[in-house]
Amino acid sequence: MTAPPEDEPVVHLLWINAGLSCDGDSVALTAATQPSIEEILLGGLPGLPRLDMHWPFLASEGGPDGGPDSFIEWFHRADRGELDPFMLVVEGSIPDESIKDEGYWCSFGNDPETGEPITTGEWLDRLAPKATVIIAAGTCSAYGGIHAMAGNPTGAMGVPDYLGWDWTSKAGLPIVCVPGCPVQPDNLSETILYLLYQVTGQTPAIPLDDNLRPAWLFGETVHEGCDRAGYYEQGQFTTEYGSPRCLVKVGCWGPVVKCNVPKRGWINGIGGCPNVGGICIACTMPGFPDRFMPFMDEPAGAKVSTLASGLYGDLIRTLRGITQRAVDSEPEWRRRRRATH
Repeated sequence: MTAPPEDEPVVHLLWINAGLSCDGDSVALTAATQPSIEEILLGGLPGLPRLDMHWPFLASEGGPDGGPDSFIEWFHRADRGELDPFMLVVEGSIPDESIKDEGYWCSFGNDPETGEPITTGEWLDRLAPKATVIIAAGTCSAYGGIHAMAGNPTGAMGVPDYLGWDWTSKAGLPIVCVPGCPVQPDNLSETILYLLYQVTGQTPAIPLDDNLRPAWLFGETVHEGCDRAGYYEQGQFTTEYGSPRCLVKVGCWGPVVKCNVPKRGWINGIGGCPNVGGICIACTMPGFPDRFMPFMDEPAGAKVSTLASGLYGDLIRTLRGITQRAVDSEPEWRRRRRATH
């Protein structure tokens, strides 16, 4: 695997991880395998443009002079219009700096003229008009997440709430949200890959749902891809952890949550919340976490659906048991032939 030739056009990827976050989405991306970030950076897939990634976790170069001390200069160059095209990835929710009397909630680097910190919101104000596309990586960046819970003092919000849900880039592209707390690694790397192809004119416009999520990644519910769904259908619910049965009664929101983790797993197809015995707490949804608390309590709507499933599930299991006993044996003609020998 070799990097694209040096004379190829360069797409820059600027990553701001200075929103309100835990850096979990950056950590998650290092675990991506389909594709891996190394494959994307080294041009390991056909048609990929040359990518220079300016990410605090993994800078393909340091600063423009090759050293780490000038890393922030890439962002100043983008602000001056010297990087084109560039993709902007935002990690973490955006606090409302206007409600703070003094100081600031979060910042990323300093202004070279004044020496003052540049807040995350100011960076968005500066770079959004110049970016080819913006990716909101993780639920905090996409919808506000934990920092935007009711009563938070920061006024935290997601990128769409900050820029506007109908915002489009200079290339006419909407904000692309890849939620998850943290984001599923391959969901993020695959979205970056798709957009790299799109900004170089090799794919159609990325299909998004009403909440700006890639439609092919978030088009189905956890329940639809869950190995435990058959137990739900048969009305078999567990009331304690450690059982292979459906987890709805112990707080799983899977039947209504848009997320592909049960199908995709976490790393190399392995892991993922319900696959390893955990409940789905709806971390990919815009209303997370407020609308899904308290965790580990049976969702209110599940009481009716599990009651109904329990009633017809008994009948289904009985009928299937009759059929199973009929087909889980040798054919009659074979038994008769064996009896004559």
